[in-house]
Amino acid sequence: MSVSSDKKKRTRGKRGMSGAFETSTRECEHPGCQERGKYRAPKSPDSLDDYLWFCKDHVREYNLKWNFFNGTTEEEFEAQMDRDRVWERETKPFGKRGDEAKAWARLGIDDPHQVLGENATKNPGKSITGTRQLPPTERKAIDILEAKDHWTKAEVRKQYKALIKVLHPDMNGGDRSQEEQLQEVVWAWDQIKESRYFKD
Repeated sequence: MSVSSDKKKRTRGKRGMSGAFETSTRECEHPGCQERGKYRAPKSPDSLDDYLWFCKDHVREYNLKWNFFNGTTEEEFEAQMDRDRVWERETKPFGKRGDEAKAWARLGIDDPHQVLGENATKNPGKSITGTRQLPPTERKAIDILEAKDHWTKAEVRKQYKALIKVLHPDMNGGDRSQEEQLQEVVWAWDQIKESRYFKD
């Protein structure tokens, strides 16, 4: 099969820029017209996939008379307008608590996106859990040490020593059940003492 004949097959029945089906062999369906029916128009609003075929002049005439809402009541027209405003996707009215709002309410949150109230004026660059932004390792270390991120290294070290006294086996009569927690606390202090985010 040659390329040109393949191209002809693929373009057969396709519309041109004007909307005309150039290869159409139909006759115009307007009474008394002998022209070729190259332009299609839907028969009625109820059957949009069923077409009448017209010549250029008669399709223009038909389209000028076409009324999608012909035979609909005022209420049906208004209902269609309302659906079209939202691309026929039903919307939920504000103020009614849906399933998602109920789920947030169970957690004690009335504003799930935290865009209202005191959170509306907070600097998004600051951490919600603390007063400043820290790298993840330092943030985890602060959480392990039960410290505050605005403390100095000396204050964090004091907290570290208090935890060591509670967790170290020598302070607990040789009890090693909290050894894993002790290792976490030591790791956390190593992160903070090397950090440039805390003042000496």
